[in-house]
Amino acid sequence: MARKLPVERAHDFQIKAEEETSPDHGCSPYKRTLIQRLEHGLINLDKVAGPTSHEVASWIKRIFSTSNVVTRTGHGGTLDPKVTGVLPIALNKATRVVDVLLTAGKEYACIMKLHGNVEEARIKAAMSCFEGRIYQRPPVRAAVKRVTRVREIYYLNIIEIDNQHVLFKVGCEAGTYVRKLCNDIGEVLGCGAHMEELRRTRSGPFIEDTTLVTLQDLVDAIFYWQAENDERELTRILHPMEIAFSHLPHVIIRDSAVDPVCHGANLTAPGILKIDRGIMAGDTVGIFTQKGEIVAIGKSIASTSEIIAANSGFMVKTSRVFMDPGTYPKWVKK
Repeated sequence: MARKLPVERAHDFQIKAEEETSPDHGCSPYKRTLIQRLEHGLINLDKVAGPTSHEVASWIKRIFSTSNVVTRTGHGGTLDPKVTGVLPIALNKATRVVDVLLTAGKEYACIMKLHGNVEEARIKAAMSCFEGRIYQRPPVRAAVKRVTRVREIYYLNIIEIDNQHVLFKVGCEAGTYVRKLCNDIGEVLGCGAHMEELRRTRSGPFIEDTTLVTLQDLVDAIFYWQAENDERELTRILHPMEIAFSHLPHVIIRDSAVDPVCHGANLTAPGILKIDRGIMAGDTVGIFTQKGEIVAIGKSIASTSEIIAANSGFMVKTSRVFMDPGTYPKWVKK
């Protein structure tokens, strides 16, 4: 059975209580103004070969410099200079969410060059051994300490084999070195192998589709906005930061519970309206408003069934808050 990345999980809510949300406070992430999107936005950028991920993030900050609306940028997962593909770029307050993307899973398309002729059946058999949890030691030229680590390979699908070249797609946990994976496969085959070309095709919810843009696309969109007062293209390019939490189990809360959580309070049972099925104690969950805004993330203290049955007590221990206090009032009248 084919396995999927964590971000591909479906949400299946169980209702604990029902209550209407007030239209006077907050708004759907997709109804934010352009300035609000720039403050809480992410860009699905197509990185070219050559620059580092850090350089690309710095360039985007410089591109926005004339508008004075973007003061911070960050990227969602380092790509080596020669590697191309999906590189999420976070703006301003959205820079706080980039590390959340690390648990969503990544996908790469890779061309591996074998150092000898090997039968296709042997190649397929060897590569199938690397699905699941593997031990991996980062290569010599790596930005992290060279200690053996455990990484998850969700799937490893061969697309084409052409003599000594193998084109495949791999879905993996963040921190997996695909070039080391190629070397290890070569060792198992006994002929040696190396990574010849690599492109990231997915980083969490960001994929290669119509939302993937180049630096030139971004420059053009900013020009239309500043010179012609046309916000449409820049609005299309900017994604709400809530998309970064799509892989986490969701907990939907009452309007009256939002502000206490914004101040760091733990979430209690009466404040919960809906919750994803299958949550277990200790799971990291996303706490959302009824409008779909991220409030915070935290550790679930109980399972879904226990939370549904509870009338009192702490249910989620808040660990990181993303919504500004005061976005919702302390108490909302029905």
